[in-house]
Formats: sequence, structure tokens, C-alpha cells
Amino acid sequence: MRQREITEVRTAQPSRDGDGVAIQRISGMRHSAMDPILMIDELRSEQREDFAGGFPPHPHRGMQTLTYLKKGGLSHRDSQGNSGEIRGGGAQWMSAGRGIIHSEMPTPESDGLHGFQLWINLPAKDKMSAPRYRDVPGDALARWRGDGVEAVAVSGVWQLGENPAAGPLDELARQAAVLDLTLAPGASQQLVLSPTENLVGYVYEGTLDARGREIVPQQLLITGDGEQFSLHAGDAGVSLLLMRGEPLREPVANYGPFVMNTMEEIESTLRDYQSGQFP
Repeated sequence: MRQREITEVRTAQPSRDGDGVAIQRISGMRHSAMDPILMIDELRSEQREDFAGGFPPHPHRGMQTLTYLKKGGLSHRDSQGNSGEIRGGGAQWMSAGRGIIHSEMPTPESDGLHGFQLWINLPAKDKMSAPRYRDVPGDALARWRGDGVEAVAVSGVWQLGENPAAGPLDELARQAAVLDLTLAPGASQQLVLSPTENLVGYVYEGTLDARGREIVPQQLLITGDGEQFSLHAGDAGVSLLLMRGEPLREPVANYGPFVMNTMEEIESTLRDYQSGQFP
């Protein structure tokens, strides 16, 4: 089987979103090798003032979000009447479909926050579908341990050793599989993949040794074609979020929190939102 190579490394850019929440962001809105992943935000701070404002009510259409927390807590409310909380280890999925307004606010006891929010594209045929939402607590995620390897599967089936790890978020797995992988110092892990899928990995702790090149925290590796991919930890070990999916290969038009296929659809979305037609 062909081994994949790393074709590009991108570095996250510091930014702020919501009510001043500090984030590290990688945008891939029209990046063919990241498709269907649209954006990766890492939220990480020990200072509550960096995230206390949270993400007050705001709209979305045409895409999905996955929020995966390592530390702290977030509370979700939306215009469909859904509400829920996730804490360290938990995941929260939302498909905006034809339109939804939601908020994500830090829980009162959170004295630090570390997690990720991914934007995943919806295929054109599903962009005007009904909104959907689901919380998954940390103890419901699939966990796998091997020699110097620990993994948490959020969505999709990952072949790690002889036993596959299957994440519980089947709704998201239709577009994207997500795995939180930690390798001990010097440890390695081989992934078996579909040759038609895109695979990217975001390093958030330690270093990844890519044939003598170090990939460090806040960097995203993008891979080429192949059925296998080998990961090797540096001297301090490594933790990274792996994301894979079949590319949609559809045009992407985006404006703020809206992701459609054409600018005409974006203009229609803005009219719908401004006239109060979002549910």
C-alpha cells in the first residue's frame, strides 16, 4: 500500500471571535486537500478573561460544527429549543442546515478552557435540510490504547492495530471522521485509510517527527494520496487531532457564519436572516 506524505504544513493564526474569545485559527474554506474541513479553531487559555464572553447568539447556515473539549465547560442553546452542556472530554455536534441561531457560553465553574471547534461542510443537497444537534459526554466516546498510544474516537471508524475504534457521532461521520491521538515519546502509529479520503492533523502538544522535520503545536499537517500514513512522536511525545473525509469537490461561497455554494445563495441567506426568517 502507498504511504502518504505530508504535502503542506500550515500554522494557525491568533484571532478573536464571539465576544472576544482568544483562538488559534486555520481556515481551509477553498483548500482542496482539506475538503470537507472548512476551519479549525483551537480555544486554549488558563485566563478566564480570554473566554468569559463566550459566543453569544449568532446564526449559521449550510455547515456543521463540532466542538470537542479537553478542559472546561460550554453551554449550548439554540433557536430550535435545544440546550445542553459539555465538559472536558465531551463533544457537541450541530448541523445548521437551512438556518439556526445558537450560543455557546462557558460554564460558571470553568477556570480554564481548552478545546476545538471544527467547521465541516455540508454537501449542496443537504444545505437546506432541517437543523440538528447532539451532545456526547466524554465517557461515551470510544477509547483505544496500544503500546505508547492512546486514542479517543469522536466520529468515524479508525483502524488502530487489530481493533477498530468507532466514534459514536454517526451523524458527523457521513462527512468527517475525527480522532484525538496521543503518542508517547518516540512512539509510532500507522493509519490505514481510504485512498480517496483527505487526511489532516492538527498538533496541539509535543512534536511530530516528519522525517526529521518537527511539526509543533498550532501547526496543521496536510497529506497527499495513499492508503497508509505513519505518525512518529518526537522526544516529548505528541498529541494531535486527526480529521479525514471524502472531499465534496463543490464550490464554496462563505460570508461570516454562512457557507453556501454561490454568492447568490449567500445573498439570499442574508436576506432571510435580516428579515427574521431563520427559525
